[in-house]
Amino acid sequence: MLLFLQAVATKLDLPDDLVGYFSLFLVREGVDGSLSCKFKIIKTDYWDMAYDSDVMENRVGLNLLYAQTVSDIERGWILVNKDQHRQLKSLQEKGSKKEFIHLGQTLKYYGYIKFDPCVTDFPEKGCQVIVSAGNNELNFHVKLPNEQMKEGSFKVTRMRCWRITSSQVPIANGTTNPCSSGQFEIKLELSFEYLMSKDRLQWVTITSDQAIMMSICLQSMVDELMVKKSGGSIKKMLRKRHNGSIHRSDSQQAVKSSPLLDSPDANREQIVKLSTKLTSVSLRGISASNSANNISNYAFEGIGDDDL
Repeated sequence: MLLFLQAVATKLDLPDDLVGYFSLFLVREGVDGSLSCKFKIIKTDYWDMAYDSDVMENRVGLNLLYAQTVSDIERGWILVNKDQHRQLKSLQEKGSKKEFIHLGQTLKYYGYIKFDPCVTDFPEKGCQVIVSAGNNELNFHVKLPNEQMKEGSFKVTRMRCWRITSSQVPIANGTTNPCSSGQFEIKLELSFEYLMSKDRLQWVTITSDQAIMMSICLQSMVDELMVKKSGGSIKKMLRKRHNGSIHRSDSQQAVKSSPLLDSPDANREQIVKLSTKLTSVSLRGISASNSANNISNYAFEGIGDDDL
């Protein structure tokens, strides 16, 4: 995939120092604009919109970011009201790409990735939910059993840890005994332990075929936060994320030097290596739920009374 990205970047005349800011995604366009797998697109590979400035300094980078913003608005990933839509259309007609992006940055869900509808156990079991990842959070649009819609966000800095689990579920064949068909499907779950209040942690579970992608998004958010916390180079981190050596990058150094840590060095190294394997995770690497498979979050922050 890295070689393919480099080939695309060369074809587009994207400078080498900006290649790390982008990645290739395998997606398909769902009916509601949700994310799934079908074709390749090139998309920014960072979460902090402050890095847009680096990209927009180059003509090719500006064009890519502009096209991405237009696409996200058209598919409904970015929310736009009538007045904002009018302003955007005016800027588009003038060819004011930078101004278009700057306005886009002020809109709700700019820079988010929207996933397919799935199921969660929060606030109740069996709730339908649309999950979006961005701005260092997972955003939930939940449909409650009474048909009421609720929205809420889970900040990555309040996730103590998370894990992916898989299980085999019998495929129903219309009979009273779902196991009679002898066929099974894999059910994937992403669970994270969240600091709901000062002294209360609670597990929240998402059942989704895209659980692995959600987990990768969380890990990349943590990597980015830790590099920023340590004053490291985001460019260096992005480059090394693409060549599979993120565990040797500045983000690992930030983890080792973080004052948030109080565990022995050996345990730190073990967890860092586990968390960075997400970039190449496969179904064979997913196991049943247990604490040893939890991915610790070094960007986790406690909250005080003023935060409640």
